[in-house]
Amino acid sequence: MADNRKDFAVARQPHNESDSSSEETHVAEEPKPLYRSITTGRDDTAIDGADLINLPSRTLGPDAALQEYTTETVDGHMLREIRSNATGRIERYELITWKVDDPENPKNWSKVYKWWCTMCVAITCFVVALNSAVITADIEGVAEEFHVSQEVALLTITLFVMGFGIGPMVFAPLSEIVGRRIMYTTTLFAAVIFTIPGAVAKNITTLLVTRAIAGIAFSAPMTLVGGTLADLWKNEERGVPMAAFSAAPFIGPAIGPLVGGFLSDAAGWRWLYWIQLILSGIVWVLISFTVPETYTPTLLARRAKKLRKETGNDKYVTEEDISRAPLAQRLRTFLLRPFQLLFLEPIVFFISVYMSVLYGLLYMFFVAYPIIYQKGKGYSAGTTGLMFIPIAVGVVLSACCAPFVNKHYLTLVAKHNGKPPAEVRLIPMMISCWFIPIGLFIFAWTSYPNLHWSGPALGGFPVGFGFIFLYNAANNYLVDSYQHQAASALAAKTFLRSFWGAAVVLFTNQMYDRLNYQWASTLLAFIGLACCAIPFVFYFYGARIRRHSHFAYSGDEENEAGMKKEAMEATEA
Repeated sequence: MADNRKDFAVARQPHNESDSSSEETHVAEEPKPLYRSITTGRDDTAIDGADLINLPSRTLGPDAALQEYTTETVDGHMLREIRSNATGRIERYELITWKVDDPENPKNWSKVYKWWCTMCVAITCFVVALNSAVITADIEGVAEEFHVSQEVALLTITLFVMGFGIGPMVFAPLSEIVGRRIMYTTTLFAAVIFTIPGAVAKNITTLLVTRAIAGIAFSAPMTLVGGTLADLWKNEERGVPMAAFSAAPFIGPAIGPLVGGFLSDAAGWRWLYWIQLILSGIVWVLISFTVPETYTPTLLARRAKKLRKETGNDKYVTEEDISRAPLAQRLRTFLLRPFQLLFLEPIVFFISVYMSVLYGLLYMFFVAYPIIYQKGKGYSAGTTGLMFIPIAVGVVLSACCAPFVNKHYLTLVAKHNGKPPAEVRLIPMMISCWFIPIGLFIFAWTSYPNLHWSGPALGGFPVGFGFIFLYNAANNYLVDSYQHQAASALAAKTFLRSFWGAAVVLFTNQMYDRLNYQWASTLLAFIGLACCAIPFVFYFYGARIRRHSHFAYSGDEENEAGMKKEAMEATEA
């Protein structure tokens, strides 16, 4: 049965004659499906944002039922009826579900084991983020040994971070097909292998090529970690684990220069790659041998295959067996949809721009701090790394506040009868966006070489404190706004964010040379200040924008009221 998935498909059942003709026109390019659904379509109720991303929405047909993945049943399966286009007869299948309190359901594992898995994947995310930043402590060493300019040496950062934008376009769809565990193990292994040539490189070409490959491979765990935590934890339990995950991508870059600074001072730049190899090897072992598969569609597919083999009954299937979208449609969704959302949807574009500014700022700091402290004050790389500590402290404190933010959101959910407008997700962003320019203004105007070292360092605290609030609010807003397009929306954001973060390190030196320390940082502060308008604009006008969007979800309380009002006005006219 599993080998014949291509023989099954689900087509939308027309409501009237005109709908039928338009639908036939729309799908004329696809092969005629063998079956069509005679049951209701998707059930979006009681599914929170993280769960929406975890559902196999992009691999299934337009009317596939997702209840299988979000429902527990007594006997572990539910009836699914489809009508054969070939015979006209109704075929009955048993969709495999989790049983009530099913011990194989990752959400029902013991809390101790779930926390073990959580810390394994969160530490992996931390290590990957640290790997992106640890080499910034001794870019000069690379430039001197290989006789290249500092800009060429900085490509070791740029190419690695570009991989964070490229990899998810491939690895996220693959994880929906083959599961999470195999993606973790294979990509981390490849990343570990391609870290070794960096430590023993004899020329700059070897270093740059292997760094680019390692960056692409390391992007997979960064992409999958959030989904893994949503696999493990129920909605009401998810606040603290998600806070731990949210902090990891920002603490890593803050700790990287600290570790790298003292290590490079003591042992040289090559040890900045050996430390990556050691840490990455440790997390690969942890992930590969202690964290099992957690993705519900993959686990249920295995159970269905086992039941078919044991019983000889081909009626035991999953929704993916009978409703998988045609390959051409899946490829369009995986590869083109993120760019459609990025360039056609104002919400996705401007939220992505804002996140790109923040991500670029984080990587600018890797170049700006050495300029301020090493060039300006004559500090060593190790001492300069200590100046990143306030950023890490700010990130940790903001992560500690995340559960309280989630609790406030739940009160808003109750206030709106379970259907709050997506724009309420922007409230934390509207409050925290001011921390970024405040921190940058402090960093800028305390960066004179003759002033105390604490000024620019403490300026990093509000910046770090604002990162988590902004990052989480942006992700939640995109998920709530685009529902089953959420994975593509987040892929678009990650793509733009990573490429901008990769680019900024190449011109930060020139910017500080031409504008001087104070005005270069002030320019960044003004850009951050201008971005503060984005959450406010979408808070007041986002619902209206979503109503006129081809991709956005507009079924919340506010949009339903707006659509009713528009319908009444049209009737009166």
